[in-house]
Amino acid sequence: MQSLASDYLPILVFLALAVGLGLILILAAAVVAVRNPDPEKVSAYECGFNAFDDARMKFDVRFYLVSILFIIFDLEVAFLFPWAVAFKDVGLVGFWSMMVFLAVLTVGFAYEWKKGALEWE
Repeated sequence: MQSLASDYLPILVFLALAVGLGLILILAAAVVAVRNPDPEKVSAYECGFNAFDDARMKFDVRFYLVSILFIIFDLEVAFLFPWAVAFKDVGLVGFWSMMVFLAVLTVGFAYEWKKGALEWE
């Protein structure tokens, strides 16, 4: 029982430090935070509309189409790197699985292109 406790002691110390540091940082952010942000900080930045407007306001869907396009290429890259590293070991099933995956992503890209997400007015 003594060796079991000594084996798990570093993990318990690490967890206690992580929880303690997390609580300290959350409390410090609540105490030190600026309560009156300037107009530049709350202005429209990447999303295209103001931060503190009505939740039922109209918004431009093109921002979300561009984000979907980013997700398509991000997923493609995230899955292509490990596949390319293990290309010799994946065999024919792994090759055709990746081809199906790339075909689905290509269909999504073609759909966005057809809808005009890449043309900004």
